[in-house]
Amino acid sequence: MSRKEKKKQKQKLSTRQLINAKGITDYCLSTYGHGDLVYFIIKPTNISVLSEASISARIYALMTVLKGMAEIEMCCLNSRENFEDNKRFLRNRIEQENNPAVHKLLEADLTFLDRIQVQMATAREFLIIIRLRNEKESEVFSYLNRIEKTLREQGFSVKRAGKDDIKRLLAVYFEQNVTTEKFEDFDGERWIILGD
Repeated sequence: MSRKEKKKQKQKLSTRQLINAKGITDYCLSTYGHGDLVYFIIKPTNISVLSEASISARIYALMTVLKGMAEIEMCCLNSRENFEDNKRFLRNRIEQENNPAVHKLLEADLTFLDRIQVQMATAREFLIIIRLRNEKESEVFSYLNRIEKTLREQGFSVKRAGKDDIKRLLAVYFEQNVTTEKFEDFDGERWIILGD
């Protein structure tokens, strides 16, 4: 198969196929060949108000967690919208605009987006990811509870992601969609009327 054919075939794949996802359970994202991914959501700390000693203690706590659990993977996501594309578009329009009134409106829009982005600058989500491979189902929850307990003991505010959390995380990661309240299990699910 040529490169073009492979590229064309890859473009036809759904997101689920591209990430090898089997599905989302109540506590993990099941994948083909990559194990089950369990997400722990860490609530961020505003370090701008902490003393240097407190920041050092937080770093040491994270280091302790990482040294104690080699299987940890980490991810950081924006939990709010990113306006960089919109701001880039406005800057280009400002350069091209000859009408002073429109030029002024575009600059006001750009200032507004800057202000919003500054207000949301700390809107990050930090994830600890545990990849389960061939664990016995009877031992999984005690193992996950032990990890959650360790994170709490080190001073982290942590929550194990449930099904809705995982769908929201995937939507933010793949679509940058942070505004949808309820995510569907299947595309178009909201349009299905039972009994029709």
